[in-house]
Amino acid sequence: MFGDHVLLMTAKGANSGDAITTPLVYGRQGDDYIIVASKGGAPTHPNWFGNIKANPEVEVEVANAHGTEKFKARARAVESRPERDRLFQEMSKIWPSFVDYQTRTERLIPVVVLERQPQSEPMGRANRLP
Repeated sequence: MFGDHVLLMTAKGANSGDAITTPLVYGRQGDDYIIVASKGGAPTHPNWFGNIKANPEVEVEVANAHGTEKFKARARAVESRPERDRLFQEMSKIWPSFVDYQTRTERLIPVVVLERQPQSEPMGRANRLP
């Protein structure tokens, strides 16, 4: 349903401290991954958004040409409205329902950039899919 645009993001729970993994639709901007905190247009942000605001260091797992890749990233909510709008528009090309979700809620749906940490080499190069 999402094609090749799904990653797994593991974040530390803001309250529990547990590692919580969430599948998310993503886009790319250079080495960074872009995700959207839509929650289907619900009136509140998804739980994972609160988790990354409290604990922005996350782990990302994504498929690549060699299997899967895992790396550390820092989650950053896009604060600049023009940048947020541009990225939201790009993400809506990947998942058109994001536009509908925005019409369902009064909140501005956040866009988040997952910035690969420079010291984080891909951890999953050896993890090849059969």
